[in-house]
Amino acid sequence: MSTCAALSEAENEPLAGTAATAATWLALEQPGPWGADALASSRLDPSTGRALAEAAGGTGVRVALIRRPGRAGGTSAGPWRRAVLAHTAPGRTWVRTALLADPRELLALDFARLGGGHHDGWGEPHRGAPLLLVCANGRRDRCCAVLGRPLAAQAEAAGGAWVWESSHLGGHRFAPTLLALPHGYAYGRVTPLATKAVLAGLLDGRVVLDGCRGRSTWDRPGQAAELAVRAHTGETGADALTAATRALSGGSWEVDVRHADGRSWRVSVRQEHGRAPVPASCGATPAPQPRLRVTGLAAVPAGA
Repeated sequence: MSTCAALSEAENEPLAGTAATAATWLALEQPGPWGADALASSRLDPSTGRALAEAAGGTGVRVALIRRPGRAGGTSAGPWRRAVLAHTAPGRTWVRTALLADPRELLALDFARLGGGHHDGWGEPHRGAPLLLVCANGRRDRCCAVLGRPLAAQAEAAGGAWVWESSHLGGHRFAPTLLALPHGYAYGRVTPLATKAVLAGLLDGRVVLDGCRGRSTWDRPGQAAELAVRAHTGETGADALTAATRALSGGSWEVDVRHADGRSWRVSVRQEHGRAPVPASCGATPAPQPRLRVTGLAAVPAGA
């Protein structure tokens, strides 16, 4: 039986506009197996996991569990857990990290302020290698384990990045999936060679467009529009563009994409469905999956 990832790739399902949406990411180290709902089904106290999910709801913060690649991810982290906070808004990105004796310490955070880009001095600034999260949550979808875990191990062995296996990042059928922090660009159908290119771009403050699903800072129409402007202009600067979305009727949107140099574009985006049925995840009933298509892109005259 074909996997959801293989069927999606065979259908040539587009990647743009499929990233999870989160202005801020909170990643908590939790070794060992994860269930389909990792926060509630792992060796993390389920009440703590559910409380974190509830605290993050509607704040712009997304919570993920992380573990070290390979066998190290299945062993105890000892009395301390690594926690990572990352904010992704252009020009205001940051990564903070801390070691915790008790994950419940995270419940004291002001999640609304975190979503708005305020860390309030929590933890210490991370000044090391860029952070790569690779989805490896096989209980949520087997493609993420079969394809994601080897990718994470290879990226870890290659060096140059702080690599973690992650719980669900969204989009099983695009596995292996990867999230690059601090900028929050997500990637799908990632190969080891593509991972090296993403990392090289991160180190130079650039966005690699091949395989890019979008920046988690924006809603999904904004993700698709921003990537379309990058393709149109050749702009690769990670923090060069911002996106603001207006919903129209009938599953369509207008997105204003602005450049830091003052240029701007108006992008029309519409939701459509693929022709061939594709399962959203392994075991799901195949159905035509929604996709976002850019139907118009025009420069906005200065002062308009």
